[in-house]
Amino acid sequence: MDMSTALANTPSNQETGRAAGVADGLPRRGVLFGAVAAAAAGVITPRPAAAQSPWTGHSLGGAVPVTHYRTAVIDGVEIFYREAGPPNGPTIVLLHGFPTSSHMFRNLMPLLADDYHVIAPDYPGFGLSAAPDHTQFSYTFGHYADLMDGLLQKLGVQRYAMYVMDYGAPVGYRLALKYPERVSALIVQNGNAYEEGLKAFWDPIKAYWADGSTAHRDALSFLVAPATTKFQYTDGVEDISRIDPDNWLHDQALLDRPGNKDIQLDLFHDYGSNVPLYPKFQAFFRELKPPMLIVWGRNDKIFPADGATPYLRDLPHAELHLLDTGHFALEDKLDVMAPLIHGFLDRNVATL
Repeated sequence: MDMSTALANTPSNQETGRAAGVADGLPRRGVLFGAVAAAAAGVITPRPAAAQSPWTGHSLGGAVPVTHYRTAVIDGVEIFYREAGPPNGPTIVLLHGFPTSSHMFRNLMPLLADDYHVIAPDYPGFGLSAAPDHTQFSYTFGHYADLMDGLLQKLGVQRYAMYVMDYGAPVGYRLALKYPERVSALIVQNGNAYEEGLKAFWDPIKAYWADGSTAHRDALSFLVAPATTKFQYTDGVEDISRIDPDNWLHDQALLDRPGNKDIQLDLFHDYGSNVPLYPKFQAFFRELKPPMLIVWGRNDKIFPADGATPYLRDLPHAELHLLDTGHFALEDKLDVMAPLIHGFLDRNVATL
């Protein structure tokens, strides 16, 4: 399989933003967010007072957010999750993509946990959740949605905003179809709900959807290879020195576990079950009109920007920001994304 052919046609490098009131929408609390906003505007601000900690946005005399690492048993399966922030605060559920885990949110969580109850689970077969043999367990997006729902119910969470990325989009949108009244807002980062977003990268995967053959299954083995894992973090990134190499080493170590390749190949096949649900996802957007922030790495070949702009057909008031980066935008654009996310939550979720 010639990956260079499947991954051709990188979108042009340009950062854009579309949002009514985005300029005044950044959160007004926190030294970090203020510094980021000033830097983006080209404004030089005085050095923060010694009593402030700019890397957290919190006073050193106040509480610094702590992340807890926990496991719950849902339907007999151990589900690992990270949890931070006030338990009585509005809940934000962070749903990860392939081939990573809740690890992708490790830097974002403390920046939201000042005001928000943040939960980031690992799906079975990813991260530190259990990984039953694929012959004994149904690795499907529908099953993942059911398990995530079970976790939230066990934690007593009845209403939540969701950050959905990559695989997290179909998992989160399936949850939204089951319980639309529970969704307070959506943050979408390189997570697809439109056929326009499935470009050349998906052609060999679509061939596997079509016939389920062993030949087409085996042809997808390159997707769990080290070169592809690194590619997902570095392709489309302007300054690779901002990407921690631990990312792809961490993910690859988990992909290389015995039996995990078959888990991932099962999921590549089941991803095809999400496409017929796209019209239902889109109807949810139109009918429920959840507040939506779209922060998208425009240079991503897996989920290109072709899949970002169609959201505006169904939610014309959604905030759209196309960032000059690739698939895992949080890794090099956290300083841009965190203020946008916190501000969006402050405007749309904090008062609920």
